[in-house]
Amino acid sequence: MEDYSYGSSDDDEWDNQQCNNDDEDDDDGEFLDGFTEIEQERNGISGKGPSCKVIRKETLLAAQKEDLQRVMDLLSLKEHHARSLLIHYRWEVDKVFAVLVERGTEMLYAEAGVTLEGKEEHTSTLSTSEVTCQICFEDAPVEKTTVMDCNHIFCNECWTTHFIVKINEGQSKQVTCMAQKCNVICDEGKIRDLVTARDPALAEKFDRFLLESYIDDNKRVKWCPSVPHCGNAIRIEDDDYCCEVECACGVQFCFNCLSEAHSPCSCLMWKLWMKKCKNDGKTVTWISENAKHCPNCHNAVEKNGGCNLVRCRCGQPFCWLCGGATGLDHTWSSIRGHTCGIYKEGEEDKSTTVRNDLLRYTHYYERYMVHRDSLEAEANMKQKLKFEVLKLEARELLSKDFSWVENGCNRLLELRRILSCSYPVSFYVFDQTLFKDEMTQKDREIKKNLFENLQQQLEINVERLSMFLEEPFAKYPEDKLLETRTKIITLSVLTDNLCKELYDCIDNDLLLPLQQANHTIAHYRSEGVAKASELPN
Repeated sequence: MEDYSYGSSDDDEWDNQQCNNDDEDDDDGEFLDGFTEIEQERNGISGKGPSCKVIRKETLLAAQKEDLQRVMDLLSLKEHHARSLLIHYRWEVDKVFAVLVERGTEMLYAEAGVTLEGKEEHTSTLSTSEVTCQICFEDAPVEKTTVMDCNHIFCNECWTTHFIVKINEGQSKQVTCMAQKCNVICDEGKIRDLVTARDPALAEKFDRFLLESYIDDNKRVKWCPSVPHCGNAIRIEDDDYCCEVECACGVQFCFNCLSEAHSPCSCLMWKLWMKKCKNDGKTVTWISENAKHCPNCHNAVEKNGGCNLVRCRCGQPFCWLCGGATGLDHTWSSIRGHTCGIYKEGEEDKSTTVRNDLLRYTHYYERYMVHRDSLEAEANMKQKLKFEVLKLEARELLSKDFSWVENGCNRLLELRRILSCSYPVSFYVFDQTLFKDEMTQKDREIKKNLFENLQQQLEINVERLSMFLEEPFAKYPEDKLLETRTKIITLSVLTDNLCKELYDCIDNDLLLPLQQANHTIAHYRSEGVAKASELPN
């Protein structure tokens, strides 16, 4: 496998390599400006504009009308009929069209409870002055009755009571007729008029439910999980539901599970990892049974012998029985200056499996947290870099394009997130429990070495990128500034290629051969998490 790391930390070697590159290409500025061209080329590769849209409160109606209009135009339907169809088919316009082609209009309407208007049966009844309601069995004037598309007619009082009950029960999106065995959806306009006459506030609630059904019942649309809630929803424009998106409020999340962006970790692995990090029962049990906290540095210490005088790695000796700090002088029966009890031979360790599991979990958890902590620190560095750019802009330099600073910082933040989320992948894929019997021991070792090699190469180059971005390059002379710029640009491109290989390894080498099909990951995007664009009013 090609080694993408620089190997040597000697900057002179780097400088010599760059000098050779400069001899081959005298126009240094052309090479450096290529960073922007590379990013544009990547955007072009995707072949699409933004893959998701942000739906605000003021654009929600327009988004809903867009889908309603498509169905209304194709089938020559009224709006409430089109809405009933789309709610039934979870706002999948293409599915409505597919059922129409495969099964015909009759089955399409019947399954959704849609019946087109037909009042011929009640023409003679409505010509009389009164109608007997079949619910309350009271005679009501014709003008105080309502007939639905299914030709069932009842008094307004009964209709109104029925609608209010359904709305309060949360069934306002598809209120069916009161008649026995009739599943036809009632006209929302008539529902609105009748409920408004008795309870205007409830009628507004009814309208809000109908409007928000576009989000609540739509596979392509989900509320942003921001806390406090920003009020926005995100709509994806294709069928890739396992993707990561960024709301206009800045929150990045997994569209599939609504957790924070966690690729290259699958949704199930991430859920298990979060639960384990939050409340790991085995860790708590093992520490409480097999470890004591040092009275000096407070780290957990395991006793590996029979003597109850233990010594922490910080150098502090203490009594295993009571946890009190002591000196080192002791005999088989006592510790000098300490009187908590007599030494007893410790029991044999009966928690070998739990101990090994804890050590394995601790290994991956510590590395996961290292990159999480670095991500937080480097996010704060972003503001510092903006001041560095302002200093550069104030200088009289030949190049006035400093976008490489922001691009490099954004790349670094994304890389930190990816690296941190790659450790739960290692923890679960190469474990003996979640994917038991999915891989032979030999295959597991080969794939583990392949994955960890890519992971380590990515880590090495991410640390180099972080180091170069932390340099005080605003003070550098122009020639050294250009060298730093070249390093940051090259490392950005290099780590992008490594990320592609890492995701490909996880997706194709680790997860694809597994029998469990519920582990999928969001595709890697060179330009980062997809940012939702505004939906026009």
